[in-house]
Amino acid sequence: MNIETILQLQENPSPFTAGEPLFWDDPHISTQMLKAHLNPNHDLASRRPETIQQSVAWLIAKLGLQPGDAVLDLGCGPGLYAAQLAAQGLRVTGVDYSHRSIEYATQYAQQHNLVIQYRYQDYLTLADENLYDAALLIYGDFCPLSPEQRRQLLQNIRRALKPGGYFVLDVTTPAHRRQHGNHNGWYAAETGFWKPGPHLVLEEGFDYPEESIYLDQAVVVEGNGRISIYRNWFQDYTRETITRELEADGFAVCSVWNDLRGTPFTPDTGWIGLVTQTC
Repeated sequence: MNIETILQLQENPSPFTAGEPLFWDDPHISTQMLKAHLNPNHDLASRRPETIQQSVAWLIAKLGLQPGDAVLDLGCGPGLYAAQLAAQGLRVTGVDYSHRSIEYATQYAQQHNLVIQYRYQDYLTLADENLYDAALLIYGDFCPLSPEQRRQLLQNIRRALKPGGYFVLDVTTPAHRRQHGNHNGWYAAETGFWKPGPHLVLEEGFDYPEESIYLDQAVVVEGNGRISIYRNWFQDYTRETITRELEADGFAVCSVWNDLRGTPFTPDTGWIGLVTQTC
């Protein structure tokens, strides 16, 4: 093990410095992620089924969506929201950057006679134009993106929506980070989330309070000494900062909530759900 390299990795990287490029589409990690998405007993990758059901019902009512309306589900994962939306008669397109999740979602839709268009695609490259009545980006998927990536994504979504189309998202707040705290520690495993073989995991959290940015970093050392660095960045928001960012890119904030189930907004919330509309 190269201790000097490990010591260097304990220094705060510049915000949004990338880690391993195949993070979400790594053959082993994507298998573990799919298991986490489908586990109904926790919220680690996707929210619990009952929460998803409540969100879908609330969103359809709140946005006034009707059978035949077109909905874009960005970061759709294994299609947990998309399947329920399609079951209500909506025309759904799901986009995700994990082959394994898209394969599962496609098979599920076929088995349940749901007409859903799934695409394996990085939504930062989305080029659709004037197609959708609503676009969804759920469970904090906006937060890991750098400022440049967020601007690109918002431009893509604006272009993809019909005039007056809705964009719905949720983001974390500094209160969420305070609730969950830092993840600092280590463990060794014969097999685990990050690698199929024996490995050591060094977990560390880096806080950038002036910018409301946080990093969860996992340094994984395999038996042959190979080191992999996995980074999850989080841009936290207040009601004011997320409103400013969205308005600057052409979205009018229609309403703000504690979640996407219609819970009224409170200042101490760990999550902010937003319903916006193209200007």
